[in-house]
Amino acid sequence: MNTGSEAPGEVAVASEETSQTDSGGAQDEQGLGSRAPEFIKARRMLHLSWQVGVFVVGLAVVAAGVIMLPLPGPGWVVIFGGMAIWATEFVWAQLVLRWTKRKVTEAAQRALDPKVRRRNLILTVIGLVIIAALVSVYVWKFGFEMPWKIKDQ
Repeated sequence: MNTGSEAPGEVAVASEETSQTDSGGAQDEQGLGSRAPEFIKARRMLHLSWQVGVFVVGLAVVAAGVIMLPLPGPGWVVIFGGMAIWATEFVWAQLVLRWTKRKVTEAAQRALDPKVRRRNLILTVIGLVIIAALVSVYVWKFGFEMPWKIKDQ
């Protein structure tokens, strides 16, 4: 765990030079490490309890997201929200979120490629034609009657 101390073996916080972009010097990403207020970082026990609290809240949010995966709800969004809560305090979560953001950005760029868009459109049309053919065969063979007998109840 990164407790914010500068003791050997602790995770170092990235310097300001590495967290700035080349264009304009605007800060793109904050350094790794705890983002707790300074008065909390100054007291080891308070900072440790702060980290436990952040972990428990993040765990609750991630667990709610996992529960939402098979149920109605934005499961993945909630899971990444829990990861963002963890990322306020833990370096491993910050690294996971950076990797995820990079992969999502790459996927979005690939999806905007004209060749990929054309392929996706062709596959969607083929899928819709197959579904329409299956529905047509079902209606031709059985009519508009449902597969279960509603009239018998």
